[in-house]
Amino acid sequence: MKVLVLNSGSSSLKFAVVDTNIQCNLLSGVVERLNTGHGCIQASYNQLPYKKDLDQPNHKTALKEVLEYLELNNITENFFDAIGHRVVHGGEKFTQAQLICSRVLKEIESCIPLAPLHNQANLEGIYAAQSFFPNKPQVAIFDTSFHQTIPQRAYRYSLPKELYTDHGVRKYGFHGSSHRYVASIAAMKLHKPVEKCCIITAHLGNGCSATAIKYGKSIDTTMGLTPLEGLVMGTRCGSIDPGLHEYLHDKLGWNLSQINHVLNKKSGLLGISQLSSDMREVTNAAKEGHDDSKLATEIFSYHLAQAIASLSVNFHDLDALVFTGGIGEHSTTIRAITMSMLRILGFELDVIRNDNDGKYSNGIITTDSTTPRAFVIPTNEELQIAWDVETTLKSS
Repeated sequence: MKVLVLNSGSSSLKFAVVDTNIQCNLLSGVVERLNTGHGCIQASYNQLPYKKDLDQPNHKTALKEVLEYLELNNITENFFDAIGHRVVHGGEKFTQAQLICSRVLKEIESCIPLAPLHNQANLEGIYAAQSFFPNKPQVAIFDTSFHQTIPQRAYRYSLPKELYTDHGVRKYGFHGSSHRYVASIAAMKLHKPVEKCCIITAHLGNGCSATAIKYGKSIDTTMGLTPLEGLVMGTRCGSIDPGLHEYLHDKLGWNLSQINHVLNKKSGLLGISQLSSDMREVTNAAKEGHDDSKLATEIFSYHLAQAIASLSVNFHDLDALVFTGGIGEHSTTIRAITMSMLRILGFELDVIRNDNDGKYSNGIITTDSTTPRAFVIPTNEELQIAWDVETTLKSS
């Protein structure tokens, strides 16, 4: 099956055409800076790059540009069989992908308060796709659905019960497609069914989360009610003292909007380093003696190692730790610092393998004598989404 995968964010529209038969992305790209004065589309097909500046793009005009680009490469509506949409928050309503209908759209809309920036943008992408392809089957794949197997002891907060029962205040988790995908690939590399594996996956990009996956199911994860909880991220602070809001309000007079802006947009690597939210820039500056950047890499790695150690309490034995995402796949520094703090779990880093991102060792970055294994596995959320689309349509 060939699937057009759309990932509609508040300021970008990522897209890919995926062939599930050969399990690869035929084409991929992104339209950036939506709802601003100037945007652009960047893509690649057959290793040929493409870029075009756009004037005041929104989700609908962005998708129109995507379709024009596809047509330039002789990919028309008849080329793909279905459309898969990444939807960030499905609350407790969705435990698996859903064929989009009016009921599903209403449920996605009802989850907007849980992810206002993400779900509204996801809906706009769906509406745009429906306007262009009214007769094409479209499927919603939820970041949160993979984590609906987490037990209450892990997803309930120690708050009054009615906040959960009446208002849905609980841990939901995100990056579900990425965690599922790399866990399945790790199991293949271990020559075991994923249903018999115990794996911790660390998705490290601008947003970061780690997940404990036991026998193919998520049983705990670091992100919570929103994508702000958990690990240190590019511009997000991760877990902090809940009393900080009141302190900042009393001390600085900030309102909730100002506080949330700082925690989501001005914190994390950017806030600590005072330089950049990009780990490549931060680690390079740290090597050149920039003290705040060095501290940023240490704080990031410490909280990551702490989370991995915490998630390990879910297992009697751990088969593997997986690093993925832009940072996880490419930052030898972060992996090295993090692994040095996890020797109590039995990890022994192979420096040469780590420096090569595991490319010449089947993804493995630990020594041959090490149990459990640590892997670097490139994520492919688009392929996982396409698989879910195929499964959903076959069962509907």
